[in-house]
Amino acid sequence: MEAKARRGSLLLYLRQHWQLYVIFLGPALVITLLFKYVPMGGILIAFQNFNPIKGIVGSQWVGGYHFRRFLSSPDFMRYLVNTLKLSVYGLLWGFPFPIILAIFLNQIKSKGIKKKVQTILYMPNFVSVIVLCGMVRILLSVTGPVNGLFHSSINFMTIPEFFRPIYIISGIWQGAGWSSVMYTAALSNASKDLREAARLDGANIWQQLRVVDWPAIKDMVVIQFILSAGGIMSVGFEKAYALQTDMNMKSSEIIATYVYKKGLLDGDYSFSTAVGLFNTVINLILLIAVNKIVARMNDGNGI
Repeated sequence: MEAKARRGSLLLYLRQHWQLYVIFLGPALVITLLFKYVPMGGILIAFQNFNPIKGIVGSQWVGGYHFRRFLSSPDFMRYLVNTLKLSVYGLLWGFPFPIILAIFLNQIKSKGIKKKVQTILYMPNFVSVIVLCGMVRILLSVTGPVNGLFHSSINFMTIPEFFRPIYIISGIWQGAGWSSVMYTAALSNASKDLREAARLDGANIWQQLRVVDWPAIKDMVVIQFILSAGGIMSVGFEKAYALQTDMNMKSSEIIATYVYKKGLLDGDYSFSTAVGLFNTVINLILLIAVNKIVARMNDGNGI
């Protein structure tokens, strides 16, 4: 009865103040519909031989032809494996770094030193991807600082085996500091009384991390992991394309760069849309699967 009364008072409040919700939520809903949902109608192109002159309505319908064309392509497995390797390795190596950084930052007692360290760690996030790739190319060029340091003359950007480590390490350097902000904020809510009690009981730093810090960030870690794993096929196109060379195509050609080349460079709009839709569907399946797996492992708590 109490829950029913509370629900009734909420509905009454909404009826009395509906104008406020229209004013504040209306523009956001309209913008979301226009720029997020209306463009989704463009996926129809994937099932057509799209002709820009005839438009979506007048183009020939071919069903799943472009999907079969992509799946039967001799390079399909290479693009898929390259995308998965880049994403999975990036997740395995890159995901723990922000958590570790946040824990280390939380151990710094001096607020002045902590702010300076945070500023240094956050700065790479504001470097654009293209500038970052330019820096990487200069550092790893034949006459660059890395070769100068080791007195070698290796052109790292032309060796396929080096592409993934370069991509992942540069991504960790750029994003780990900024990604640690959420974990740092979560750690600030950790119980100070519990920490003090743990210290009085003789708990060492690792025991304090397990008993005090980990429970404070556990839910945040689970949510971020699910979101990261769900977007495992969404490898950043700009960075992969900017670091790509003719010599490292064996490792650097992923689904995102392939879609760009087929769609914008070759003008094969229907085929590139089909490939992009395939990528999105795989992402959605992975998101649902990972969420269910993590929920089972985390006492039913997922997204």
